[in-house]
Amino acid sequence: MDSTRPVAREDARQTRTDRRGPVVAALMLAMALAALDSTVVSTAVPQIVGDLGGFSVFSWLFSGYLLAVTVTLPVYGKLSDTFGRKPVLVAGAALFLLGSLLCALAWNMAALIAFRVVQGLGGGALQGTVQTLAADLYPLEQRPRIQARLSTVWAVSAVAGPGLGGLLAAYADWRWIFLVNLPVGAVALWLIVRHLHEPERAPAARARVDWAGALAVFACGGVLLTALVQGGVAWPWLSTPSLALFATGLVLVAVVVAVERRAAEPIIPGWVWRRRTIAAVNLALGALGLLMVAPTVFLPTYAQSVLGLAPVAAGFVLSVWTVSWPVSAALSQHVYRRIGFRHTAMLGIGTAALVLLAFPFLPYPGEAWQPTVLMLLLGAALGLFQLPLIVGVQSTVVWEERGTATASILFCRQTGQTVGATLFGAVANGVLAARLGGASDLDSVTRALDAGTVPEATRRAVADAVHAVYLGAAGAAALAFLVLLLLAPRRFPVLEDQDVSAGGIPRTRR
Repeated sequence: MDSTRPVAREDARQTRTDRRGPVVAALMLAMALAALDSTVVSTAVPQIVGDLGGFSVFSWLFSGYLLAVTVTLPVYGKLSDTFGRKPVLVAGAALFLLGSLLCALAWNMAALIAFRVVQGLGGGALQGTVQTLAADLYPLEQRPRIQARLSTVWAVSAVAGPGLGGLLAAYADWRWIFLVNLPVGAVALWLIVRHLHEPERAPAARARVDWAGALAVFACGGVLLTALVQGGVAWPWLSTPSLALFATGLVLVAVVVAVERRAAEPIIPGWVWRRRTIAAVNLALGALGLLMVAPTVFLPTYAQSVLGLAPVAAGFVLSVWTVSWPVSAALSQHVYRRIGFRHTAMLGIGTAALVLLAFPFLPYPGEAWQPTVLMLLLGAALGLFQLPLIVGVQSTVVWEERGTATASILFCRQTGQTVGATLFGAVANGVLAARLGGASDLDSVTRALDAGTVPEATRRAVADAVHAVYLGAAGAAALAFLVLLLLAPRRFPVLEDQDVSAGGIPRTRR
């Protein structure tokens, strides 16, 4: 048996290399589905509300999708480690396309929101499994290349999504926003089914699925994220619904801990937090999700109300970081090969903290090029920060743990964004209320922008509010720096690349 193993290993490696191109194309298409869905719907909201009604609850078109994606990430990560990447990715893509078709057929806002949740249930599989497969397909030295491609997909989607949604809503029908997913997804599914081949695994090697843990994680995450998303929006923070949700969430946290401790193969295994490398990266990327809210949510309003830019120009100010981010990520390998994953990430997040800290010192009202340059620098800094951490963590675990590890860091980043939207929204509204008095908030500023009139006092108040948010984001960056400095090991315990197709066993490289 040992004499045939080298031949089998070489044949498997050659087969994997030959099929890698079509699989990568499928992964990019699948990632495009998930990425576009986060942006393309936003510009069609007026047409959707005009057709279906439900203005008071339309925000759940985004919240419902986000909640479903976030809470399913750990579940899909564990399932991909148990049953393989291919069945999870195929099932997730099929569920996403089913949700897209149902969204296009929705007859009222309640149905559309429910079908968006179905989309999100599939989107969680797409996001986590695509990132995991990228690490499976490429050795450590080549992973920045595929990760940079996936980052480029997100960048193009961020720029093209709103415009595509607006075009479809204006010249076709908003339902086409969901229908266009079908042919793209069908091509991705065909490529995955035809070209992605994973090794057969013995039935005895397949662990039992912790369905009780999956249900507990889903319920706990759903309740707590709902409390964060809707608190201060649908109801006051100290109201009965808010307090009830938080109390229920805390009870469910205890349930999750109890269930997962007894499970033979828990959905969220304890090693995710016991290993210093993964725990530190989870916390650091949670802080990344937190700070990303500052530019993505508040910069467009700042650009329109303070700088007086049109919506398209305001979108350009934000979108420049989607250019520098993937370029920096692709080049980060030349840095971390010299100084290591930890130091490269610390360099990136330290630079990001300085860039965020510089924003409040911009002159008032300032010129459009000033925040544009800062966003360009911020994207470059975050490319140096995020990619080395993702590649580093994926390189410290064996194949059977990679899906869970990848899902954990994506889950923490998503959760950080949810917490950041809640926290920084409260900060911005608090500053606006202090400057303008009464119940002034960002919603009132948005209505003033739609009316085309923004008083000078409001402009200054918005500038102060966004400056406060950016200071908070700089604090989140500093927190991530400290986490890496104090918790992350100086050198990540990287394993040799595991040839899954040939059943290789990884060994410690350094």
